[in-house]
Amino acid sequence: MPSADKTTVHQDRSVVPPTRRDEIAAAGSELIGGPAGRWAWSGGGRLTPVKVVALVAIGMFALGMVQKAPCYNWAWFRGANSQYTHACYSDIPHLFLGRGFADNLVPYFDRLSGDMEYLEYPVLTGLFMELASWLTPGGSIQYREQMYWMVNAGMLMICAAVIAVCVTRTHRRRPWDALLVALAPAFALTATINWDLLAVALTAAAMLMWSRGRALAFGVLIGLATAAKLYPVLLLGPLFVLCWRAGRFREYGAALLAAAGSWLAVNLPVMLLAPEGWKKFYTFSQERQIDFGSFWLIITQRTGRSMEVGAVNAYAMLLMLLASAGIAALALTAPRRPRFAQLAFLIVAAFILTNKVYSPQYVLWLVPLAALARPRWRDFLVWQACEVLYFLGIWMYLAYTNGGDEHKGLPTEGYQLAIALHLLGTLYLCALVVRDILMPERDGVRRDGSDDPSGGALDGAEDVFVLGQAAGHDRHVAQTERGPRVEWGARPPGAA
Repeated sequence: MPSADKTTVHQDRSVVPPTRRDEIAAAGSELIGGPAGRWAWSGGGRLTPVKVVALVAIGMFALGMVQKAPCYNWAWFRGANSQYTHACYSDIPHLFLGRGFADNLVPYFDRLSGDMEYLEYPVLTGLFMELASWLTPGGSIQYREQMYWMVNAGMLMICAAVIAVCVTRTHRRRPWDALLVALAPAFALTATINWDLLAVALTAAAMLMWSRGRALAFGVLIGLATAAKLYPVLLLGPLFVLCWRAGRFREYGAALLAAAGSWLAVNLPVMLLAPEGWKKFYTFSQERQIDFGSFWLIITQRTGRSMEVGAVNAYAMLLMLLASAGIAALALTAPRRPRFAQLAFLIVAAFILTNKVYSPQYVLWLVPLAALARPRWRDFLVWQACEVLYFLGIWMYLAYTNGGDEHKGLPTEGYQLAIALHLLGTLYLCALVVRDILMPERDGVRRDGSDDPSGGALDGAEDVFVLGQAAGHDRHVAQTERGPRVEWGARPPGAA
């Protein structure tokens, strides 16, 4: 019988070591000793994958806070242009005063002065903002704005840690893929621009719950995420198509009802007691003109012609419906049922690409989904490079347009190039995900025999409804994942 000590150093075969599968990961691992060897063991010990990824995510978040230091110390308060030239702008300190938190106004109930009559954020995000204002100490208005940003940064750091942990645990046999999230440069740069991380954290937790077969918990979390930001509700669309293909309507129904219930539980009190304030988010989204980051802006700037907001809304909706129909057709005709994370990434990316505005922090919506849908370092870093260039481009463009006669920054043509890079980078990653769906043998997640690690009830389920060539193809039947599973943080049986 082998001793317990010998079993502790043997590689757990259920874990997929990225340094053996990904050349970029292997090259990057040279900084910490090189790729995992044959006898490396990834289980047990104090530094489990979950803890490592969470610590790295917190470290990168802290670096992102340091990047905002020029603004924290003076640029938010001594001239608007300096916060653009230092690329450290954040909505958080400005909205502390601009949305009435400094005056102890109640969001949605108290009318604001200025052009924005009520807070233009969903209810759960408004509650998050209000809670941060309660924790902000008194003092001068500048000190309070600094502290409000700091308090929010601390709360958003918790969200970042939750995202890292959830992505690590969603694919049980691929925990190290979550390092894509933890080390994403665009994640660190944009994490404290706005409050998007709250919705991203709830969505990541929902994905984890679905992967564990907990449809009700998934629905509750998706409903809460939608109460914080609108985009998470999009995930219910591709999930319906996948459940249709697999005949899992019971699980989908439970998730849908739970999502509706949790969304109503958060929204209904404000909807009834302050209807004008509650609907401001929705009316503002409809009335908002073409704004930064969208291809609509390139069209209007290049042609010199403005577009009516109603027409843009209709065109954007039509493009989104066409993209959704294409994703549904892809899901029902693919030779093998797509993974949930793949379709979730595609639907959110379609929304971002067709929308009339793209704020730089919207990249946060896609980072966890990209890590689950296409965990390849080269492709992920290509996309991240495009997003970082866009992040710099928008601030340099604002510096140019707000700099008066100095014209320091990026002119209009340069900013249009930055938008095009963002669009092309996102389309590039979408194209690779679509290729993996059409050619499942090229999907890195399925290379070890897995079916859909984040699919929950869909994982290993047989198809009951398919269209096109997939209906007569023997590959459309999902293969049940084989091999041992692990719970991270626990030692395998017999280990010392």
